[in-house]
Amino acid sequence: MPQTSDEPLSLTVHSMPQLDQSSTVTAASTRAGRWKMLALLLVSAAPVIASYFTYYVIRPEGRRNYGELIDPQRPLPAFAAVNAQGQPEPLIDLKGQWLLISVAASACPESCQQHLYLQRQLRETLGKEKDRLDWVWLRTDAAPLETSIKQATSAALVLQVDPVQLATWLEPAPGHQIEDHLYLVDPLGNWMMRFPAELDPKQAKRDLDRLLRASAFWDSAGR
Repeated sequence: MPQTSDEPLSLTVHSMPQLDQSSTVTAASTRAGRWKMLALLLVSAAPVIASYFTYYVIRPEGRRNYGELIDPQRPLPAFAAVNAQGQPEPLIDLKGQWLLISVAASACPESCQQHLYLQRQLRETLGKEKDRLDWVWLRTDAAPLETSIKQATSAALVLQVDPVQLATWLEPAPGHQIEDHLYLVDPLGNWMMRFPAELDPKQAKRDLDRLLRASAFWDSAGR
């Protein structure tokens, strides 16, 4: 009979194959590419998320906002205004701040002066948040300003615009003129609210407070 070996059965354990250097580099590059893609998507989505919070999350149920929300929003137009130094200033450069806008001829009748006063007062009542909002007067002609008007608007951004071009962006409520309203533009550069012609300052301030409070997590003062 054949002899049986008393030695136990031995098993050979083979080690796992090692990744070579090129495979390691490729894997790391793939991971880095995925992280970059994710970061790019987040950056791209940030304005959309911010806009969502501005227009929808903060909108009270039952649409209790005082100003009329503009839907769809209208971005700052491509044309340029003329600043106090006579230099062209693209309106798109105003992005990065909340803008409270009035429109009137350079002669600035009583209704214009009232709007300028309300703009200044509404901004001042925002307290420490006022630096997040600029008050803007869009002049619809090149006539010289009276000294008293210049002094009253020293803290404002005063720009001369073509009224025909302006009418392609801002629009009054039915039955009103473009000069009858105050208009609100968000830091993303979108015209998003039109205040009623017969403005109630207390209700307008309530809207401004709500908008600034809701956008505080993504908006800061300065462009």
